[in-house]
Amino acid sequence: MIDTTQIFNISTEKEFESMAIDVFRFQLRNNSVYKEFCHYLDKTESNVKELKQIPFLPIDFFKSKKVVATKDQEQIVFSSSGTTGQVTSKHYVTQLKLYGQSFTKGFDHFYGDVSQYCILALLPSYLERSGSSLIYMVNDLIEKSNHADSGFYLKEIDALVETLTRLDNQGVKTLLIGVSFALLDVVEEHTLQLNNTLVMETGGMKGRRKELIREELHDILKKGFGVSEIHSEYGMTELLSQAYSKGNGIFKTPPWMKVLIRDTEDPLSYLPDGKTGGINVIDLANINSCSFIATQDLGKKSKDRSFEILGRFDHSDIRGCNLMVM
Repeated sequence: MIDTTQIFNISTEKEFESMAIDVFRFQLRNNSVYKEFCHYLDKTESNVKELKQIPFLPIDFFKSKKVVATKDQEQIVFSSSGTTGQVTSKHYVTQLKLYGQSFTKGFDHFYGDVSQYCILALLPSYLERSGSSLIYMVNDLIEKSNHADSGFYLKEIDALVETLTRLDNQGVKTLLIGVSFALLDVVEEHTLQLNNTLVMETGGMKGRRKELIREELHDILKKGFGVSEIHSEYGMTELLSQAYSKGNGIFKTPPWMKVLIRDTEDPLSYLPDGKTGGINVIDLANINSCSFIATQDLGKKSKDRSFEILGRFDHSDIRGCNLMVM
C-alpha cells in the first residue's frame, strides 16, 4: 500500500518522480481498467522506469468504466455536468478524507489558511444538479472559513453585491468564486470597485452564453469588479486536486500534481516547453482511481512548471487515439 501522508509531503522533483513510479506500480496491480490499458500498450513494471514512460489513461474512460484501484466501497460518486442525454464521467471516490486533504492543502499552498477568508460562491449551474465535486469542495471550504457571511448564492445577485460591497468596505478578506456566465451576469448589472476581494472563475459558460476567449472574459470581469487580476481554478470531476491561477491564465499545481504536454499527433510522446499540445495530468492524490489522465484540454507549459489552458479538442482533433478506445 502507498502511504498517503507521503503524497502531501512531497517537496522535490526527485520525490515526486519516485512517488509517481510507486503509484503507477500500485495502480497497474490494482486498477483493472488501467492494467488492461497498459497491457494494450505493452507497458509493464519492468519497462516503465521513469515518469515519461508512464501511460496516461484517456479521460473518456471515466464515462464508460468504473476506474478504481481498490476493492473498498465508494463513499461518494462525483459526476460531470453534461447536456440531456450526454454520457457523463463518474469518479468513484472511496476516501473522501483524501479529497478533503488535497483541496484544503492545495488552497493553503496558494492562498493561505482558509479560515482567514469569507467565501462567497456563485455556482448556479453546479448547485442545480447533484454529484458536483466542485460544490463538495466549496461547501467544505465555506465551513472551514467559519465566517458568518460565507455561503452560496443561486440567483440573488443584488444580495450578493450588497454583501460583497459591505465586506470589502469593512476590509474583510473575501473570495468570490463563480462560474463564468454567472460572474458576467453580476457585472452586467453592477459596477464594483473591490480592494479586499479575490474574484475567481471556474470556467465554462455551460451553454448559457457564447464562449469567450480568456483575455476577453477576464478584461470584462476586471473592469466590472474593479480588480487588477482575475484568479482561476482548474479542476475536474476525474481529479482530486486543483491547479490555480492568480492572473493572466497562468496556472500552477501543488507539489503532488504535475502537468505534461503530449504531442497531438503522437499521444505517447511529449512536447518541449512553450509548444501547444494535449494536457496530461498527474494527480498523486488520485491513488484509489487513476493518477495519470490524458485530458481533452489543449495547453502549453513553461520551465517553471506553470501552464496555460488554450482550448479543448473536439473529437475530430484527436489523432492517434484509436488505441485509446479499447
